[in-house]
Amino acid sequence: MAPQPTDWTTDYDIFDKGYIKNPFPVWDELREQCPVAHTGRWGGSWMPTRYEDVFAIARDVEHFSSRNILVANVAPPPDADDGMGGELIQQYNVGAPPITSDPPEHTWARKLLLPPFSANAVAKWEPETRELCRELIDGFIANGRADGASDYAQQIPSRVIASMLGIPKDMAGTFTEWVRGFLELGLTDPELRRASGRAIFEFLYACIQERKANPGDDLISYLLTSEVDGEPVPEPHVLGTCFLLLVAGIDTTWSSIGSALWHLAQHPEDRARLINEPELMPQAIEELLRAYSPVTMARIVAEDVSYNGCPMSEGDRVLMNFPAANRDPRVFDNPDDVILDRAKNPHVAFGVGIHRCAGSNLARMEMRVALEEWLRRIPDFRLEDPEAVTWAGGQVRGPRTMGIVWP
Repeated sequence: MAPQPTDWTTDYDIFDKGYIKNPFPVWDELREQCPVAHTGRWGGSWMPTRYEDVFAIARDVEHFSSRNILVANVAPPPDADDGMGGELIQQYNVGAPPITSDPPEHTWARKLLLPPFSANAVAKWEPETRELCRELIDGFIANGRADGASDYAQQIPSRVIASMLGIPKDMAGTFTEWVRGFLELGLTDPELRRASGRAIFEFLYACIQERKANPGDDLISYLLTSEVDGEPVPEPHVLGTCFLLLVAGIDTTWSSIGSALWHLAQHPEDRARLINEPELMPQAIEELLRAYSPVTMARIVAEDVSYNGCPMSEGDRVLMNFPAANRDPRVFDNPDDVILDRAKNPHVAFGVGIHRCAGSNLARMEMRVALEEWLRRIPDFRLEDPEAVTWAGGQVRGPRTMGIVWP
């Protein structure tokens, strides 16, 4: 076990257990003492914590590339590639576009995803999402307790994205295991990351081959039948984009739903407002996203550059700490307070610039429906043991086990 940091400005550890559970004091310290901190841990990285710095770096695609968005660099096994999945990825030269691509590829790759993730397109998935939430609650409401993370929050996005991709919803548990192995546990375990990435890619590769023979009304078929400059979308691009949709569509939204339930379990006054003022829910969703933003991305320095006096070298990793930016008191009044009707809320929970999350409409819908259905059926609830809640951190922060009880 690595020793705990003694100076977070020069030796931060994003996988430190105390930091994962409560990173907010560290961010407050860094914003004032060293707004762009540095560490040699996990392959080395820089970490801006002020809103203006995160915003500026995210928009500077010339100096900060998105070719690798993982927050840690743990050397993969000798016969693997960069951890994205092994020989299959080497064979097809697959990334996870558009999030791992830079212009000009990024431009058409993102444009390709906008129609199926528009607000109108996402709306058609709301009835299925609502029914799913109701079925999940039916399964445990009589028990008087449930794990708000694994029994509820985790189950929703995995099944919704499976429906959208046209793949079996009964594999939701397997998908979640793969995603956690790649994006969470695998960040510090290269063998697990490789195995999980390979499993996802091989599964999706088989799905793509099947869909080529039997097209349907799903996202895989949409990608396969789309064109760019009059030519079919290359199959490796389809594979990489499906990988992104599965990975990004599960862990991030699950974490947001779980964090929102964690907050509401401890704040009956906020529960009461959402129940008595249902029209407040969309605004409350934005505030909960701001306060408990789950995602930290990375950028790779494209060429030597000095940013605010920090000498960054080509190949250096920069952690885009969107969660810290969203609690910057220079931008948000009383940033550590959850104010459900916060009037000014320019949060960057979904990123900023060309890589702003294309699936934000879907995430908002899933989060809104999940909270509406929970509050409708279980309006009065609390954490079974606040100290027993476990959190994941690093790339995506959110509760992983969270006992909730109700009368």
